Amino acid sequence: MQKTFVFLFLLICPVLLFGQQKGSIIKIISSTRITGDTKAKVSYLRNPVFQQDNATLTCDSAVFYTERNYFEAYKNVHIHQLTTDIYSDQLQYDGNKKHAHLTNNVRMVDPKSTLTTNILDYDMVAKIGTYTSGGKIETQDVVLTSKNGYYFNNSSDAYFRYNVVVVTPQSVIKSDTMRYNVDSKWTYFYGPTNIKGKDDNLYTENGAYNTLSEDAYFGKKNLYTQDTKSLRGDSLYYYGKIGYGKAVKNIVFTDKKDGTKMYGDLGFYYKADQRTLVTKKAYVDLISGDSVTVNNKKRPDTLRLGADTLETQMALQKTLKLIPKISIKADNEVGEDEEETPKTEKNSGKEKNVPATSKNQKVTTQSGKEPKGKRDDKLAAKKPAEVPGNVLDSVKAKIDTTTLKEKLKVDPVLKNASKVVDTLKKKAGSLNEVVKKTPKVNPDSLLKSIPKAAKDSLNKVTKKLKADTVFNPADTVTTRVIRAYHNVRIFKSNIQAKTDSLFYTSADSTLRCYGNPIIWSEGSQVVGDTIYVQFKKNKLNNLQAFKNAFLVNTPADSLRFNQIKGRYMTGFFEEGKLKTLYVDGNAESIYYTQDDSTKVYKEMNQTLSSRIKFRFKNNDIDEIVYINSIEGALNPENKVPKDNVLKGFSWKPKERPKSKKEAIGSLGIKKATPKTPAKNTATKSVAGKAPATIKPATTKPAATKAVSKTDSLINFGIKPILPKKDSVKVAPRSAVKQ
Repeated sequence: MQKTFVFLFLLICPVLLFGQQKGSIIKIISSTRITGDTKAKVSYLRNPVFQQDNATLTCDSAVFYTERNYFEAYKNVHIHQLTTDIYSDQLQYDGNKKHAHLTNNVRMVDPKSTLTTNILDYDMVAKIGTYTSGGKIETQDVVLTSKNGYYFNNSSDAYFRYNVVVVTPQSVIKSDTMRYNVDSKWTYFYGPTNIKGKDDNLYTENGAYNTLSEDAYFGKKNLYTQDTKSLRGDSLYYYGKIGYGKAVKNIVFTDKKDGTKMYGDLGFYYKADQRTLVTKKAYVDLISGDSVTVNNKKRPDTLRLGADTLETQMALQKTLKLIPKISIKADNEVGEDEEETPKTEKNSGKEKNVPATSKNQKVTTQSGKEPKGKRDDKLAAKKPAEVPGNVLDSVKAKIDTTTLKEKLKVDPVLKNASKVVDTLKKKAGSLNEVVKKTPKVNPDSLLKSIPKAAKDSLNKVTKKLKADTVFNPADTVTTRVIRAYHNVRIFKSNIQAKTDSLFYTSADSTLRCYGNPIIWSEGSQVVGDTIYVQFKKNKLNNLQAFKNAFLVNTPADSLRFNQIKGRYMTGFFEEGKLKTLYVDGNAESIYYTQDDSTKVYKEMNQTLSSRIKFRFKNNDIDEIVYINSIEGALNPENKVPKDNVLKGFSWKPKERPKSKKEAIGSLGIKKATPKTPAKNTATKSVAGKAPATIKPATTKPAATKAVSKTDSLINFGIKPILPKKDSVKVAPRSAVKQ
């Protein structure tokens, strides 16, 4: 057994020796002086030149250990290997491992970059350089520093650890762990990283950035900030040269300046016009001055605006059509103030076609033209009363005495005036003598000395200066603009809305609703071709409905509908509740009156006039004022058909958003799937009646929509990931007004 073991050892031993054979021998090509110790096999060289394979090593002095195939070099150390040059003050080189340990003023240079450090370990075979005491890599346009670094010369890759800083012409990058490729210019981040631009900053914990093209991808804890704006998203993509970005999943866009917060699952950013477009569960929260009480705590009552597609940007205020302060025509043109529309006593029925009133309904009528008798009375009141003669005489006497006193006061001034004139004449004479002594100057001599061309150029310059010095600060004022397209919904505690498209700017704090807009406030619903909702100091202030305006109001616990319609409506809010409403242009109304004590409906009041003014109390109609061309009828409630409505009536409570969650854009609400009954399910039957057959509910498949050709994303030349639904189709220009 022992002999067998010895035989196997002798057989394997040559193989082991072959696998452990030393590297090539270091050759001394030249040296100015050689001294040594033959016993220790050590040589002391002056200005030696060493060579091993494809590498040449030089220095001022060296100690060469022949038996160990190892040397130490001092001063002006230089290693040249193909296209790589390494310089240092000291070198320890192991020829067997082909490993160089360089210290003090180390500099490694290749055609693409320069690495500088104090301590560098370099593998001559793998061409890998390592430093752990701080180093710097410089390329044509990038400077990179770190504590630890690993440079792979063959692949042009460099790995960095701890206190990594990359400086480029566009940004400064600070990271914990990073990889950089000198050829592709791509930087990869594997830890907390900040990319600081000229006016923005991006934080991420995983991503990649190209220092040449400025393209980037970020995939963990991403936060982009610029001035007061910020953007979060699970994944961020950015193409710096063209100024285009994309965000995916859990997007949050915030502007602290105006309190805007926009959310969604897919977003696009265009730097040229600072425009952000968000789709998939898109919604925006706007700060409100109102508050709501939740669990005995007051919280801000923010307004939530959701749509299939939301778009926001900063725009020059001078380019926008702002909504001016709302003004109502006077009652004589067609009335506003309570003083101008005095309340009259209950109608006795003398006026033709004017409806009577009930106990709990206050009605004021105003014809717009006063009767002739009343006008004569007013004119008579304006005529002055006759004054007795003795009173007039005393008044005249007082006037004469006052004028006399004034004349007496003026006389001494006139007497002294002649003395003042004499002194002035003397001074003028002395001045004339001085003028005669001064030499004459030709006023045209200076002008003649200036060439004509110079005069023209000066005139041009002065004209330019005059034009340029005119500066209007208002020309540079920017404001936040929000556009919403398709299935727009709004939710706030005191107002809800639904419309096809919407435009909002913080400059006038007005929501402009276009395309079948519906507004709900407490027990009232307003529709119109276009509706404006305006806020003042972040509180709901007024509402305007244009063309085919229609309001439906239903009191609490009632099946009756008070109806109001006209060409346009203007409503004013107080403390978030509708207080006053003006209906102008063929104003029609249907109003149901109640008994004060029993709350039983008594009569239906139907009226037509030029204007109707309503006052609300506790969200119910409290007072009505009819103005100009009044016609109407009062009918007992029991004789009026229940479906008696004005033309254009619509009541859509099912479309009203009931919570902030329901205001979120498309894909934000999971639609309930219809439940089909199980087979052989027993049904209860009433005696004498056959059980009703149950039919499973069916839903029609939604029609697919083609993406608009005018989509700004497609025309931009980039193909982002779009949602399956057509949620980014931009509304036609005619539909959105500013």
